[in-house]
Amino acid sequence: MAAPLDLDQLQTFIAIADTGSFTRAAEEVHRTQSAVSMQMRRLEERIGKQLFEKDGRVNRLSEDGERLLAYARRMLRLNRETIAAFDDRRLEGHVRIGTPDDYADRFLPEIMARFARSNPRVELSVICEPTVNLVEQIRRGTLDLALVTHDDEKGQSEVVRHEPLLWVASSNHAVHEEEVLPLAVGRPTCVWRRAAIDMLDQMERDYRVLFTSWSATVIIASVISGLAVSVLPECALRPGMRVLGESDGFGTLPDCRIGLMRGHTGQPAIVEALARHVSESLDNITLPASEEAGMFDFAAMMAMRPRRHRPNMMPGW
Repeated sequence: MAAPLDLDQLQTFIAIADTGSFTRAAEEVHRTQSAVSMQMRRLEERIGKQLFEKDGRVNRLSEDGERLLAYARRMLRLNRETIAAFDDRRLEGHVRIGTPDDYADRFLPEIMARFARSNPRVELSVICEPTVNLVEQIRRGTLDLALVTHDDEKGQSEVVRHEPLLWVASSNHAVHEEEVLPLAVGRPTCVWRRAAIDMLDQMERDYRVLFTSWSATVIIASVISGLAVSVLPECALRPGMRVLGESDGFGTLPDCRIGLMRGHTGQPAIVEALARHVSESLDNITLPASEEAGMFDFAAMMAMRPRRHRPNMMPGW
């Protein structure tokens, strides 16, 4: 029977992937750099694969390293959940989290399920409102944590996920070919709306805002019904949508950055536990290609698939 993997080695491996450096990973796991290097050599021997590859003066995760990373995160997560399940000092209390409905459908089921399994004594209250409202609630102290669309100009959140922001239209209509492009977008404060209009101005493309709403349901309905074109992150794609790219005459938009905001709370341990679950869940969520491939222009979507926010460049052992 094969010997089990060493969780300490996997924890170090994850720290290297997350920090992008053997040196910073050593500080995070409280080991010397030589000890970290030894752990990685032993892990490679145990796996029987090369986990890092040289690229000039830096080391990157190899293809096998990327594959192991997903398993390592799951194993460490299950280890924490197992320990929490038998801990009589488990967290107990009430925490309030807010998120726009754009993200709620895609992300909340995984986040809530994982958090509830690890913290069954914590009551979770969820509020779905636009980012601008959530930011204000964080400032007022009526929310403990918010998953929001990051605004570079305001820099109000810790970015935990990048997704491509995509032009979308109905797969059954040619509304994107109209001389004056009809748009369905958020209110003027919406980061995605500003990005779309800036790009259309650069393209010198005539447009008119046909629908304005903070509701993802309204925007998505107007797109699928063929009434307008919109911009959405990959997580918001739905059956009946077509992704528009350069071949359709649409320029590439900046990434959508999803961030976390923490409020002033009297329960920092619970909030930090939930923040960790959110970050880990978002890092593991991907679009299920086998289920979604027929729902929209999958080739175009894959050409613009999300890039990780964590670096995979690791200087020297």
